[in-house]
Amino acid sequence: MSARVDHLVIAARSLDEGVGWCEATLGVAPGPGGAHPLMGTHNRLMKIASAAFPRAYLEIIAIAPGARPTRGSAKHRWFDLDDAHLQAALARSGPRLVHFVAEVPDAHAAVQALGHARLDRGHVIEASRDTAAGRLSWQITVRDDGQRLFYGTLPTLIQWGPVHPSDSMAESGVRLRSLDLAHPRAADLEVALRTIGLSGVSLASGAPDLHAVLETPGGTVSLHSQGI
Repeated sequence: MSARVDHLVIAARSLDEGVGWCEATLGVAPGPGGAHPLMGTHNRLMKIASAAFPRAYLEIIAIAPGARPTRGSAKHRWFDLDDAHLQAALARSGPRLVHFVAEVPDAHAAVQALGHARLDRGHVIEASRDTAAGRLSWQITVRDDGQRLFYGTLPTLIQWGPVHPSDSMAESGVRLRSLDLAHPRAADLEVALRTIGLSGVSLASGAPDLHAVLETPGGTVSLHSQGI
């Protein structure tokens, strides 16, 4: 089993707020994204690939106004976007790093392996959307309750089809330098990360946090989840 960082997830109350945050924080406007009818969300994307994270990108995501997820009202959206606490934090403090997604070669096998470690990463669902470069298709793990787990420090798992979104993204001038995780149950989280074979991130015991360091045209920027 092997996994690597695929993308960082920035949650926003609205996509306009997320775009404004990106321009103010990273000094760059994000590129185009798309809509996810299955989840009732939409996004904007930006390439942040580096030597250490060769296919990495940044996703700014928000609930699409008026959209009803085709997945069904009994199931929550991904990344805890239906969580009242998370939405209150976004309303209070603005868009924030809340999660990351790891690419795996076999999502079903990775979910089964985590299940043996008594961790329910959710169902593997199929999704797709059309882009100017062609159709993107992927398999991704989503729990029915939408929870990220471990305050977002246990990644959602994704298995891409033949096309990866970063292949057609323009260079942004932003590079992901490091991603560090912290959680009070670091030993349990370490078992989970080892189970999926995730490399390239550090883990420490402490208050829940995702810490991403990015090099931008204006200098080094640190992003923290701060336990959301």
